[in-house]
Amino acid sequence: MSTYGYVRVSSADQCEDRQTFAMNEMNIPADRIFTDKISGKDFDRPAYKILLRRLRPGDLLCVKSIDRLGRNYDEIQNQWRVITKERGADISVIDMPLLDTRNGKDLLGTFIADLVLQILSFVAHSERDSIKKRQAEGIAAARARGVRFGRPIKKPPENFGALVKQWERGKLPFEDALTLTGLTEATFYRRLREHRLTRGKK
Repeated sequence: MSTYGYVRVSSADQCEDRQTFAMNEMNIPADRIFTDKISGKDFDRPAYKILLRRLRPGDLLCVKSIDRLGRNYDEIQNQWRVITKERGADISVIDMPLLDTRNGKDLLGTFIADLVLQILSFVAHSERDSIKKRQAEGIAAARARGVRFGRPIKKPPENFGALVKQWERGKLPFEDALTLTGLTEATFYRRLREHRLTRGKK
């Protein structure tokens, strides 16, 4: 029997130290701790897939909390079944001792564990929905304040008009025009349309 740990944070700039410390407290070797830095919306995660392939009957998988396993209600329920039924492994949720499949394997124990799993899965899913809602509201508020998202707009150089004239007269190859303006081909043509519109209004 082998014991594994699974650690997940939603993005690369988040710290997984708290989860890793919990795995160390469980004396799980570093080479058996699998870490993903990705959203919990589904289980399409590289480290998790490797871990799942390694699990054998009688093995134990430890996670710090149910939301570290995932944040999608149906997916959590399904993966719990895959791990415990198809792989024959046990799961221990460190922050919730009731969610330890090594304990209470009788009918009552199984019922309680299933009930707790459903409640915590629902909470994890609801929290993900709340996070998405807060993010959307924050983006909308920022846009209302004039904050721009995405890559900054690439502006043409001050001599763009002069370069365009040379290019239009055949005195400047297109490749050289791109180099001198520092624009991509698509951006060059967008700025050219804007330039011609502005020039036409004068």
